[in-house]
Amino acid sequence: MTELKKEETISCNAKHTPDECNRGIMALEDTLYVIGGKWKLKIINALRTGGSSRFNQLQQTVTGISARILSKELKELELNGFVKRKVYTDTPVVVIYEITPYSDTLETLLNEMIKWGTTHKDKIRKEYKKEL
Repeated sequence: MTELKKEETISCNAKHTPDECNRGIMALEDTLYVIGGKWKLKIINALRTGGSSRFNQLQQTVTGISARILSKELKELELNGFVKRKVYTDTPVVVIYEITPYSDTLETLLNEMIKWGTTHKDKIRKEYKKEL
């Protein structure tokens, strides 16, 4: 069995064995499990661009997210090492959320997704205008 190198990309074409393709698919599934869903990347990006934030500030920044879902997502992001929760025991108690250095590993992915999303939206708009 061939070892998949960390920086190797698997696109599952004729050059790859079924085993290599399966490992690539499993890695993609793992990625989607950790950062997938409607909110996780939005939360990470909000903290990347806006810096450390209190819960309510973050909820206002990530439009449409409920307090319950934000709390759940932050716990999962903290568990996976992307977000750090800091509690300051002053009066009143202050809780701040910030991204960790590990979240920097998502920077290229986020930037590419933003570029792709912009390009895709433009493409769809142009095709829609042609149909009218």
